[in-house]
Amino acid sequence: MEINEKSLMMSTAPHIVTDTDTSKIMKMVILSLVPAGLVGVYVFGLKALVLILTCMIASTLFEYIYNKLMKKEQTAWDCSAALTGMLIAYNVPSSLPIPMAIVGCFVAIIIVKQLYGGIGQNLVNPAITARIVLMTSFATQMTSWPVPRGSKGFSFMQGFTDTTTAATPLGVLAEGGDYMPSNMQLFLGNVGGSLGEVSALALLAGGAFLLWKRIITWHIPVAYMVTVVAISLLLGQDPIFHLCAGGVMLGAIFMATDYVTSPTIVSGKIIFGVGAALIAMVIRLYGQMPEGVSFGILLMNILTPHVDKLAVRLLTRKGGAKNGK
Repeated sequence: MEINEKSLMMSTAPHIVTDTDTSKIMKMVILSLVPAGLVGVYVFGLKALVLILTCMIASTLFEYIYNKLMKKEQTAWDCSAALTGMLIAYNVPSSLPIPMAIVGCFVAIIIVKQLYGGIGQNLVNPAITARIVLMTSFATQMTSWPVPRGSKGFSFMQGFTDTTTAATPLGVLAEGGDYMPSNMQLFLGNVGGSLGEVSALALLAGGAFLLWKRIITWHIPVAYMVTVVAISLLLGQDPIFHLCAGGVMLGAIFMATDYVTSPTIVSGKIIFGVGAALIAMVIRLYGQMPEGVSFGILLMNILTPHVDKLAVRLLTRKGGAKNGK
């Protein structure tokens, strides 16, 4: 039987057949993020919940309005925009002013996603890019961390009134401070930081759910975390601290595994995870900022086409070596 070469061509991810499939996947990812969000609301107060809902609604509205104005097929209800909004909220302090958060949603949905053709066409992760834009545009607000529950000055109404700010664990490490939270505090989440990144336990539970449902594979998260552990041990640092502090869990499980902006071949996924973690750890340990997870993932997003090509070459050489036995 003659095979048409064009029939073997594969489009870019995600390889989804219907809108229903897309919606189902996005809803399951949102569900997997709920535990981390609940911890965020418990630790930082009611403003955290308001911020999550605002970002989800704003992102959905931006997608709806853009599709309406451009007379495109309406994709606002497939939950991909809502998921992006949720991830934006998880990547910022719970005290971030609402108008600034909405700016981030606009950047993610309109500039990063829709102007490049919509779902499946964006070159970089929209939520990651939004966080970096917010960080560079509103540095003071993006580095003002509300105190967690149990700390002096905590109020469940944080964000609606003046709040006391506190350093994140990575901030304390970068400044050489004496007091560091215990690894158990980091694991459970009663520490300062971005809204959705504080509880490693909640994020791991969400990741386990996604693995169980086969929404993601283990290759990128494991490659990322193993690299963080290896670098920590090599430099005499506490690997548990670096795994649980900052955005490692959130980035490795939920951001780096984005269908559209990560490699499709197994070896490419591993290269991607290692590269993103290496960049993040270099910035974390030697850069001017205490955290580098977003920059690591963004830079590897840009390199994804090249990583895929490298993975194909490695796969081809491996196949050629076997055939040459």
